[in-house]
Amino acid sequence: MKASTIAILNKSAPYGRVNGQESLDMALAMSNFGQDVNLFFIEDSVLQLVKRQTPDTIQHKAYHKTFAALGFYDIDNIYVCQQSLLERNLEVTDLLIPVTLIESDQLTALISESAQVMVF
Repeated sequence: MKASTIAILNKSAPYGRVNGQESLDMALAMSNFGQDVNLFFIEDSVLQLVKRQTPDTIQHKAYHKTFAALGFYDIDNIYVCQQSLLERNLEVTDLLIPVTLIESDQLTALISESAQVMVF
């Protein structure tokens, strides 16, 4: 990882707050400015990546469709806490995009290598 890497740590569920959409917008914007971005999903934020969401039923924007564009922005380092998936009875096959599963100790190590950390 480069010293200029920005870690975006997601902790929030996808709806009820704007954190999920804001973190995604931040990642795309930072990438546009040439920053290396690593996305991390822990706790309830893993729900942001689940397939077959229907946010329109609760009158929310379907921002989860934008995750498919991350590759076009050269955001390839997408890390998901394996324990968070297990606690929510989810598997990697339930997710919208390819991710790298990590354990808690790996999360700490990867984040510590980042120049900046933003928590959503």
